[in-house]
Amino acid sequence: MTPMSGGQAAVEALRAEKTSHVFGLIGSATMEMFDALYDAKDIRFIGVHDERTGTHMADGFARASGKAGVILAGQNGPGATNLVTGLAQAMAAFSPVVSIAGALSSGHVYRDAFQEVDQQALFTPVTKKTWTAPSANRVPELVREAFRGAMSPRRGPVQLNLPRDVLAAQAEFPAMQSPDVYRNHSVPAAGSDQIDRAAKLLAGAVHPVIIAGGGIKNTRGDEAAVGLAEALNCPIVTSPGHGDAVPFGHPLNAGQMGPRGNAVASRLVLEADVILALGTRLGFNSTFYTYDNINRDAKIIQVELEPTAIGRFFPVEIGIWSDAPTTAGQLTAAIGKIKDRALADGWTKGFQADRAAFLATRDADAVETHPTQPSGLFKALRGVLPEDAAITMDAGTLCLQATDALNYHRPGSLFTPLDFGLVGFSFACGLGVKLAQPDRPVVSLMGDGGFGMTVSELSTAVDHGINTVTIVMNNKCWGAEKAYQRDFFNGRYIGADVSSPPFDKLAELYGAAGFRADRLGDVAGAVETALACGKPAVVDVAVDPAALYSFRRDSFKHRGG
Repeated sequence: MTPMSGGQAAVEALRAEKTSHVFGLIGSATMEMFDALYDAKDIRFIGVHDERTGTHMADGFARASGKAGVILAGQNGPGATNLVTGLAQAMAAFSPVVSIAGALSSGHVYRDAFQEVDQQALFTPVTKKTWTAPSANRVPELVREAFRGAMSPRRGPVQLNLPRDVLAAQAEFPAMQSPDVYRNHSVPAAGSDQIDRAAKLLAGAVHPVIIAGGGIKNTRGDEAAVGLAEALNCPIVTSPGHGDAVPFGHPLNAGQMGPRGNAVASRLVLEADVILALGTRLGFNSTFYTYDNINRDAKIIQVELEPTAIGRFFPVEIGIWSDAPTTAGQLTAAIGKIKDRALADGWTKGFQADRAAFLATRDADAVETHPTQPSGLFKALRGVLPEDAAITMDAGTLCLQATDALNYHRPGSLFTPLDFGLVGFSFACGLGVKLAQPDRPVVSLMGDGGFGMTVSELSTAVDHGINTVTIVMNNKCWGAEKAYQRDFFNGRYIGADVSSPPFDKLAELYGAAGFRADRLGDVAGAVETALACGKPAVVDVAVDPAALYSFRRDSFKHRGG
């Protein structure tokens, strides 16, 4: 038994979890933890400028590393409330973030004390689980429980509140346990009867399609998914935001499907007779919950690790509660034993011709005039971004247009806000991704509005040498909303325009590198130089403010649009 304060015990528990990075903002409520981190030389503390953006960094770190990302809000009250947006974002992305915040001293609760807020109630809706430590001797147990909760399927964020008196109190602690002794070491596989039925259904399909979702991407299960597609010789599409679930260059990859995907992949799902939903909920971004985006008559086989997701939005022929890559491997083996099979070769050849035509048209139709148009910008980026680049994106009209306009050669290359649709995510997420994978180039795409929200983290990037490249697509407006005002409200613009300083110059003031691309011809050179400069870099790209697109036209059907 070792005597320690609650704060020291919390840090020792982080070390037992093999935590390499902690993102955070110091505050008086958790000084015992920060003092203990001072001595923990094996944990790198990344001081941030805002708890929200720090949570996005932890989110990006978690997604890129496959481990839990840790954020520490040093102050209760406002320090804790700033975490909420980042945790809601991580919840939507099933990202394993362990969030720790200081909390009011136990004896001051319910007394309208300074910076008092009910943090237990505050975080419950935006996390998998929230705990408040009742005593110092329970701190290691609850840190352990937080990591286990974050990393258990389906993964997601958790919150641990540590009251000031709990962190300061002394207690006797046993040696910290390795996480291996309390973690799950297996995932569920499909039963043989389910595999046989699904294999026969797929083998008998004339127009089969596989939809690979987060259950493939987040597990790096691309080899299993592609192996199954090859066994069937059928197209594989990806759900929106998961365009990197399988390699871009594979001949069976059709790209992202659905209302925000490309026309070829979306048509495949609308015309398929059998759909294998492999690790996807078939949720909002994939379908808008309508048969406008999925064949009403198709037989659906849905494989999901979250049992409540199976058949939730669309009725299924076969529902399989299982790990997606594991089931893909089982199906591949079963299909190899089936001799009497329908041939999908004509279906697949037709799709491949359409895919090739789509990619050629995407280049040929790119508008390469001044002012810079999104299609021209994305063509320039396709030509200059390294194949091993990790790409982070924001929400907003330009990033939505970019999602399926870039090529993701390596699985685990695309990081987006997904269903939370958050503006202000990309730059901070990219910093976390870079720390998790320091040898990869990391490129973050943002609009000028979103970058303006988070630009203070340039200090974090400079102070800690986190050398990402942020491309600010500067159209001087909140593009998605301005498009809706233009298309559905007779151009009655209010609050739509944004003024910003020159971000290249601002970056230089922070000590980063700044580059400007006022014309399309400047983009490739600026990005190449930024990637090679050895510093955090910002490329301010002037984009035509009129190049707007209303993605959610269905939202305004009531207005006759």
